[in-house]
Amino acid sequence: MPKTTPAAQTHDAHTGHAMPAAAKDDPHAGHDMKAMDHSAHGADPHAGHHMPPAAAKDDPHAGHDMKAMDHSAHGADPHAGHHMPAPAKDDPHAGHDMSGMNHGTDPHAGHAMPRKAASDTPREPIPVPTAEDFAAAFPPLKPHAMEHAPSLNSLVVFDHLEAWDNDHGSGQAWGIDAWFGNDIDRLWIRSEGERSDSKLGDWSVDALYGRSITPWWDVVGGVRHDNSRQTPDLTRAAIGFQGMSPYKFEVSAMAYLGGTRKAELAFEVEYDVLLTNRLILQPVVEASIAADDDPRRGVGSGLGHIETGLRLRYEITRRFAPYVGFLHERKFGRTADLHRDAGEGVSDSRWVAGLRFWF
Repeated sequence: MPKTTPAAQTHDAHTGHAMPAAAKDDPHAGHDMKAMDHSAHGADPHAGHHMPPAAAKDDPHAGHDMKAMDHSAHGADPHAGHHMPAPAKDDPHAGHDMSGMNHGTDPHAGHAMPRKAASDTPREPIPVPTAEDFAAAFPPLKPHAMEHAPSLNSLVVFDHLEAWDNDHGSGQAWGIDAWFGNDIDRLWIRSEGERSDSKLGDWSVDALYGRSITPWWDVVGGVRHDNSRQTPDLTRAAIGFQGMSPYKFEVSAMAYLGGTRKAELAFEVEYDVLLTNRLILQPVVEASIAADDDPRRGVGSGLGHIETGLRLRYEITRRFAPYVGFLHERKFGRTADLHRDAGEGVSDSRWVAGLRFWF
């Protein structure tokens, strides 16, 4: 009788090695080896070796289905072909759908997020406005109550009250602008002049009626009176406009008609540069053009003179500001010739110090 082969042993047709029965501690126990690719035995260190005993009951891989497992992919996904165990009742991810989970990206991908519960607090509806509500929000106004100020107002500005002392002597000068009325109709009073060598020099006074034509411009008209210590007085008609141009330039353009000069134009432009909230630099330019010669007053036809100045003031209060400045005046054309013939200079420069205030 031939020797009977024990039922617990099998022969591998490819290796001839006897395969012992699986021990209970073998980690691969229960794995189906039918579909195992023997072509990878060259890379598998266990090819042709006697298999260890069956897997123990504590083996974490026990019960894994190895039928579809490709040993050539052992270097890729370690979980390929493994059956995922059922989630424990205390698992925080229990009930999550893991089929679309991407382990390399978002750990929460594929989780079903519960909907946010709607608020149980009812929203109070907005009441419809009534006629009483509209009346309380928009009270009736009197006609033109806010358009124009009905009361009379006034403003007196000493634009410059200054003194100087240089090689040509010392002196003082003033310039005053005042108005009385409302925001549409006003009476304007202007005066400017100077005093030198302890004697009153040339000075002038304008009395003008002003009418506002836009929020920024007034048309003015009236009379002008000029006084000189060496020549007779001169009174003429005056008409012009004044106001604030774009970029906040204060402009005055006046035409004086009558007298020996027949017509004369006077321009003045000034601008306030705010260096700080209280320190202000004020450049100013004045010019005059006459139609005819007035030899007794030293005025010739054409461009007569141009005066430029810079005054730097500090407003201690808005009503009171001391300042220092520099002024330069030059005569041109026929006016310069008349002053040369009289033995006088045609240009003058001086430092000044003074006050600017209003009430």
